[in-house]
Amino acid sequence: MKPSAPPAAPGQAGAHEPHLKRALGLPSVLLFGLAYMAPLIVYGTYGVLAGASQDTAALAYLIALVAIVFTAFSYGKLARLFPVAGSAYTYTRKTFNAHLGFMIGWATLLDYFFLPMVIWLIGAAYLGAAFPSVPTWIWIVAFIVLTSGLNILGIELANRFNIVLMIVQLVIVAMFVVLCCHYASAAAGPGGLASAQPFFQPHVPLSATMAGAAIAAYSYLGFDAVSTLTEETIEPEKTIPRAIVLIALVGGAIFVIAAYTLQLAHPGAVFKDPDSAAFEIARKVGGDIFVSIFLAGLILAQFASGISAQASVGRLLYAMGRDEVLPKSIFGFIHPRFRTPAINIAIAGAIGLIALKLDVATSTSFINFGAFLAFTAVNLCVIRQYFAGGEKTRGFGFFGGLVFPLLGAITDLWLLCSLEKTALILGAIWFVLGLAYLGWITRCFRRAPPEMAV
Repeated sequence: MKPSAPPAAPGQAGAHEPHLKRALGLPSVLLFGLAYMAPLIVYGTYGVLAGASQDTAALAYLIALVAIVFTAFSYGKLARLFPVAGSAYTYTRKTFNAHLGFMIGWATLLDYFFLPMVIWLIGAAYLGAAFPSVPTWIWIVAFIVLTSGLNILGIELANRFNIVLMIVQLVIVAMFVVLCCHYASAAAGPGGLASAQPFFQPHVPLSATMAGAAIAAYSYLGFDAVSTLTEETIEPEKTIPRAIVLIALVGGAIFVIAAYTLQLAHPGAVFKDPDSAAFEIARKVGGDIFVSIFLAGLILAQFASGISAQASVGRLLYAMGRDEVLPKSIFGFIHPRFRTPAINIAIAGAIGLIALKLDVATSTSFINFGAFLAFTAVNLCVIRQYFAGGEKTRGFGFFGGLVFPLLGAITDLWLLCSLEKTALILGAIWFVLGLAYLGWITRCFRRAPPEMAV
């Protein structure tokens, strides 16, 4: 008698069908998440943040870090409980119900789809400024083609590029921090490096710092993206939760230190152009040579972040396609040779071409609505699991299962409500479209969406 086939691994349609390849350890996952966040971008947004927070940018980043860490702990707990791809979509679907899970997944698509687009737009803007004779659309298409190719060829190849590019980013951040400290020390003496002004200034109201924290929180978007790599990670129950929290903490430390040293070198929030404030400071502390190095680093940061962002949207679409809430033949496809969601990656690249007709401000307005809605849902999932009980949730504890996620949910809702009116309107329109699609595939909500594949 022919032996029976082994059972399918979690998240696979069948044991002999193409599936995602487990190849990532903790260092790789950590670097992937940091690349998604693009640490160098703290310099690109510093001028705007310093103005909004009235020169307390370091404190704004610190407050945002505290808020994000609560949510990171919730992601970590759910990644251990549900070690499959899908992130907030999967967690909500399994914890609450399929309808709500679909809507969170739909909202998350705003973040995942438009973040690569913003990354490519910013990178093209930098290159356009450096090479004005080259049309901007060439840079956008080049970014899309290169990142799509790397992601389709496999997560291991993309990971190798990420490691190299992240090392370059961290080296440039370290150089900027050292130059700022050297400049501040030369101007005010060694004692100038211990100033409390970046964290506290008596004349600055708390409301201004909190407004800055709302902006600073956007820099942390992406710390959760590694949860979409669960099925490509070795020992995901241990690796993914650790990576999520470490990414938030390491990224936050970089943001706080960078903002602190920038303000030491350039007290006050007055710049010729807030959008390019870091270039002004870079020239001030390091001269034209460092400005060139810094510009090259920013481009590399955008490229590394684009690789990670596009990889994540491909995995989210794969999870929704595998569950048949999106057409499985397209979105649930895994390339038999490269073992990557090749069609989804190509779709993400094609949608990125919309960037040719949009600007950074319009694209960014889509991102934050979906991100903060997903963050809120994840915290509520932990609270629901805590009250539901069960053997797997015994380790949550009172603080980890209720207090921390409740604080995280309240903070995320506050950040959501603090978005500008345009972002809320565009997000609401997208949400309504998703609700209409859900009504169509469930025959006016008379039946549940297709069951989970796991």
